[in-house]
Amino acid sequence: MKYQYMKLYYLLCIGGMLSFGLWSCKDHATTENEEGPYKALIERVIPGHAEHFKTEPLKDAGAHVFEIESVSGKIVLRGNNGVAIASALYYYLREYTDSQITWNGTRLELPDTLPGTGKVIRKNSPYDYRYYLNYCTFNYTMSWWDWDRWEKEIDWMALHGINMPLAITGEEYVWDEVYKSYGFTDEDLQGFFSGPAYFSWFWMGNLDGWGGPLPQSWKESHRDLQKKILERERALGMKPVLPAFTGHVPASFKKFFPEANLKKTNWGNGFEDTYILDAEDPLFEEIGRTFLEKQAEIYGTDHLYTADTFNENEPPSDDPEYLGELSARIFEGMKAADPEAVWVMQGWLFYSHRDFWKAPQIKGLLSTVPDDRMILLDLAAEIEPVWKRTEAFYGKQWIWNMLHNFGGNISLFGRIETVAEQPAVALKDSTSGNLKGIGLTMEGIEQNPVLYELMTDHTWRDTPIALDTWLEEYNADRYGTKDERLLRAWDILVRTVYNGKTIRDGAETIISARPTFEGYRRWARTKLNYRQEDLLPAWDLFIEAGSGFKNSDGFGYDLVDITRQVLANYALPLQQQVAEAYRKNDKKAFEQYSSEFLELISDMDELLATRKDFLLGPWIDDARKWGNTPEEKAVYERNARDLITLWGGPDNPLHEYSCRQWSGLFSDFYLPRWKQFFTVVKTQWQDFDQQAFDEDIKTWEWEWVNKREDYPLEPRGDAYEIAEALHKKYRDRIVPMADKMPSITYNY
Repeated sequence: MKYQYMKLYYLLCIGGMLSFGLWSCKDHATTENEEGPYKALIERVIPGHAEHFKTEPLKDAGAHVFEIESVSGKIVLRGNNGVAIASALYYYLREYTDSQITWNGTRLELPDTLPGTGKVIRKNSPYDYRYYLNYCTFNYTMSWWDWDRWEKEIDWMALHGINMPLAITGEEYVWDEVYKSYGFTDEDLQGFFSGPAYFSWFWMGNLDGWGGPLPQSWKESHRDLQKKILERERALGMKPVLPAFTGHVPASFKKFFPEANLKKTNWGNGFEDTYILDAEDPLFEEIGRTFLEKQAEIYGTDHLYTADTFNENEPPSDDPEYLGELSARIFEGMKAADPEAVWVMQGWLFYSHRDFWKAPQIKGLLSTVPDDRMILLDLAAEIEPVWKRTEAFYGKQWIWNMLHNFGGNISLFGRIETVAEQPAVALKDSTSGNLKGIGLTMEGIEQNPVLYELMTDHTWRDTPIALDTWLEEYNADRYGTKDERLLRAWDILVRTVYNGKTIRDGAETIISARPTFEGYRRWARTKLNYRQEDLLPAWDLFIEAGSGFKNSDGFGYDLVDITRQVLANYALPLQQQVAEAYRKNDKKAFEQYSSEFLELISDMDELLATRKDFLLGPWIDDARKWGNTPEEKAVYERNARDLITLWGGPDNPLHEYSCRQWSGLFSDFYLPRWKQFFTVVKTQWQDFDQQAFDEDIKTWEWEWVNKREDYPLEPRGDAYEIAEALHKKYRDRIVPMADKMPSITYNY
């Protein structure tokens, strides 16, 4: 009878059927009948080897501990939840079999007889919270993910120690239910819900309706997807963070609540006004409570709620008392629906609008919420640690996060030394207050895997990481050996692309910019944090080592990525020679350099086509797969094309913010766009009008956004042969071209 009660209890926990009991539900120690989710994860990660592993509960230990031991020919993984078990598995795979699992290359070459540990390995995490995701990640990378892709990511999260993921898939279904309970119709809401590629900014109140209309089939399919996501995350011991109400309401709200106190606001990026319900309005608490109750009914809860009222919008007053009253009302609205509510706030506003959010304003905003009922995310701590100027958030719990990537852009970049050292330094700092966790809050993933392996390695340690030693082990795990050439190459990468100095985020290539003679555009920022010629020796070493690593998935990705970066950098001095030829009225030089520039774009497209990581095709195809009708498929394809090019409409100032260096985009968008530019310049020689060209090319760009076309879904060509050929072709051109590049004055 006791077994039956425990079985029922567990099923209720993982199924999300309890509205408010899941937090305590997942804190209990694992029992033998709970091995199912853990065994299934092991089988997914290392198919055919699961029988060599055994999982056991770890008695008299908390949720943030794991043990590994060899017993009777099996590897025993001990922990009190799935995250601990999965972390133990990944630790074993890395330390004892030189394995690695990343988005961009996996190495799993396990022997038939697994090596024993020789002793009991025990690891404790100093961090209660290991946070994951940013609102923007759900669009810049995850817009079109299905359950298969989500399942892989949740496994990755568990292996890397994540226990507190943001979970905002399916939110639109909840809001649809809430507003329809008040009598709103589909017509009333048609201009409210954005298209699927824009949910992040819709959820944050920055825009309404853009990219729609949103079909009902999407709302229902992603309701079901969110249920699967939450069930799996909870089964593995994670506590997902769900959204709460921040005041953003439809424009049609006035129709049903004519006395409501609404405020117009505008994000300032070329979109229409949105409407915010004043927190003082009694409806604010009612709507917020209704939303959380409906959400709990559908998805359950772990009592963690994300709410960011002023994402890239300034409040109407900077009075600290006003700000405190505002946050108090927001929190009281949460508590009205869930007495155990904990508010998780992204600290992005304190970085993005630092001129407004001085110490009195931050302190005022935070002061009215109990310290144990709020968790602050220092969202870009590796760029600007806000905790250092806020007395560590005035007593609130907080999490040290690496933001790293903006827009999902492709660029070798990172503050690798900061990431290796500073989380542990903050942990030991006497002024760091109530530091409770670490996290990853990038806008896009599936790039720069070294930064994410490094950051998550802090989960089970409390001292700074010795980067040189760590990179040696990273090389062994990634490539299967510590090759001296590759170790030297990585030393160069640390000093160049990963030095993290001078610029906020990774540089773009001028190729992805709307064509110009200038050396950059507002969101095609080309300034490097190193001299481009200093990266070349790393490229040389990877090319030299290539023949010995043709079976290495991780090496294949890195070879293409480094080659891509070198050529992406080379595009700028080449483009500047085109500009110089025009200024000097040298038609012959203009023809030469513009032809070479177009040839470079084609060469890069061929290189990128060798890896699925760099293909446009899957992005478009995955978008269309969600459609049930030709009309729905067209909406989703338009969303997918728009986000990575214009971002919004033809006049949107965010164009290129989320540009991608993908095969298919180079050949079908960047190349014809630059061809048109060179043609117009030659036609208007010495009388070229950049503003007129920009106006004309917007029309072509918008036509491309609305195109219907398929692109290759599988890689083609030999990455090693193509990279070697490009090295032979371009290596000796780069330094002379860089030496004669005119100085560029950057104003960002």
